[in-house]
Amino acid sequence: MSIEGKFTLETSENFDEFMKALGVGLVMRKLGASSKPTVELIKNNDEWTLKTSTAMKTTEVKFKMGEEFDETTYDGRECKTKFTVEDGNKVIQVQNATKGKSAKYIREFTDTEMIMTCECDGVTSKRIYKRQ
Repeated sequence: MSIEGKFTLETSENFDEFMKALGVGLVMRKLGASSKPTVELIKNNDEWTLKTSTAMKTTEVKFKMGEEFDETTYDGRECKTKFTVEDGNKVIQVQNATKGKSAKYIREFTDTEMIMTCECDGVTSKRIYKRQ
């Protein structure tokens, strides 16, 4: 199963509640709820790039699997972030906040989609992206 690819958001459940748990303000939550991001996961040797594009903004995170790095998130949180692979088709992203709330993202890849589960303070959101 390839975890590389390009994916477009199809459905989203409980994302506003997840963003509230993260401490995201109303205006950013409205923008987040209305956007249909495209996510691209690209591997170049042992470095990965996670590119997220919306009509408003494009962000890129570059990382190596299993190596912690400093990340400032889209909503301004400062985190120590680590990506790992489980079962060959799941990418786990853990953001341990040094400023703000911590979060965990589980991205599960199939032939046709990426299923992303977002977790913060016991609140879970499920977002399904279609593989392009």
